[in-house]
Amino acid sequence: MGAILEINDLKKLAERRVPKMFFDYANSGAWTESTYRANEEDFAKIKLRQRVLVDITDRSLASTMIGQEVTMPVALAPTGLTGMQHADGEMLAARAAEEFGVPFTLSTMSICSIEDIASVTKKPFWFQLYVMRDRDFVLNLIDRAKAAGCSALVLTLDLQILGQRHKDLRNGLSAPPKFTPKHIYQMATRPRWCLGMLGTSRRTFRNIVGHAKGVGDLSSLSAWTNEQFDPRLSWDDVAWIKERWGGKLILKGILDKEDALMALKTGADAIIVSNHGGRQLDGAPSSISVLPEIVEAVGDRLEVHLDGGIRSGQDVLKALCLGARGTYIGRPFLYGLGALGKEGVTLALEIIRKELDITLALCGKRNIQDVGPDLLYRTVAREAVA
Repeated sequence: MGAILEINDLKKLAERRVPKMFFDYANSGAWTESTYRANEEDFAKIKLRQRVLVDITDRSLASTMIGQEVTMPVALAPTGLTGMQHADGEMLAARAAEEFGVPFTLSTMSICSIEDIASVTKKPFWFQLYVMRDRDFVLNLIDRAKAAGCSALVLTLDLQILGQRHKDLRNGLSAPPKFTPKHIYQMATRPRWCLGMLGTSRRTFRNIVGHAKGVGDLSSLSAWTNEQFDPRLSWDDVAWIKERWGGKLILKGILDKEDALMALKTGADAIIVSNHGGRQLDGAPSSISVLPEIVEAVGDRLEVHLDGGIRSGQDVLKALCLGARGTYIGRPFLYGLGALGKEGVTLALEIIRKELDITLALCGKRNIQDVGPDLLYRTVAREAVA
């Protein structure tokens, strides 16, 4: 294909190089996918104010997220099965993020383990925690993240029960993939992907296998994961997790201002306004549409971040203008990873950074920390997020 200029170019290339079951996993939502689509579409409704004849030299995108310096207020979101988009995917993405100067967040449901990431990085990364019924396993995960030097724990709140994702069910998704004729065909038509997978031993959930009770091999893994997501998870659980962790804590999955106020009481360092990329409650509002009311409710007392729907630097700027202190990209970096490996993750970040920088300038600002709602057309922005 021609020059890669936008995230959508990486998406198209990834679709050609990643087996369908894994590309669809990254590129789908729950049920009708209405929330997945709204995450992107609602950003397009927000319009930026063009300003002219102002000094736009010496621009800076540098900021902080939970006190950590970042080259731009963008982090790589925790994504499951990242190592199935490309061999050793989490390790490659973590290195790309570290070199770029933005946080990388490792998912509990990653292919590469906490220890794998620690072995290829020099700076602390973030770890995302799912709370399982097996509390000893959860405590062990927290301790492993501490031992690896992780600088923040991202506790996901919105996966007590798994939302139905039709594409995954129809594709028979598994890690590693099943060897049915359909799956063999999918892999055979993706030779680059197959060669990469042949060169690594990391093909299953390495944070789990060998660490959870009764999960010593692949045959026992599926039954364990189906049983382990805990529908009893409550606000009371945040306290013991926070105490065991003892470091920076971010709560992910807030989509309602009442829950934001509850999160404030926990003493967390930040919340992530997120609907799990449209992969859980289909019919829920987009992340960007509820951001302003959550910022209004807690933004002066708690750092508010946003995840969901960001596909460009313009989207990042719009989220910051509406009060987010940081943003997360999941699918954009997965597209880059699937398309070109580590180079593709770096390219995705470079695309976001260039778009953010140029848009900042055309809106008449030089410092990303100076942006606010004054950069948006108020009537259009209000309607878009209503």
